[in-house]
Amino acid sequence: MSKCVDNVRMLQFTNTREADGRECFLDVEGLKDVPFEIKRIFYIFGSDGSLVRGKHANRKSQFVLLNISGKSKVKVIDENHEYKVYELDTPNKGIYLPQMVWKEMYDFSEDSILMVLTNEYYDNSEYIRDFDDYVKIMQDNW
Repeated sequence: MSKCVDNVRMLQFTNTREADGRECFLDVEGLKDVPFEIKRIFYIFGSDGSLVRGKHANRKSQFVLLNISGKSKVKVIDENHEYKVYELDTPNKGIYLPQMVWKEMYDFSEDSILMVLTNEYYDNSEYIRDFDDYVKIMQDNW
């Protein structure tokens, strides 16, 4: 696999249960629990289980994805068409995706809420949305 995809890794966050046992909460801090300062947070929810989201790479943005409800899968694909699939099935399990990783999110459960943390503000110009373009960029420059 390519260097970018090799840097993908699973993250385990710590749940904290209230002293009276009523509830758990999860605390995620930038530069501590994730390897970047968090500049943007968004959610993907209400997705049909057959829908594939993502299908792009980002030149600058790094991401951490975690399902705060339900479950989903994340496929990362390199320029040689080799891939790995990761399942996000508990609220305290996340995946770190560095820049220039082709990502596809799919197999969303009905109750899935996928929270996405990123180190960059939204900039449409940094998105690579065509896989053939991604392959060429990776083979030429990265």
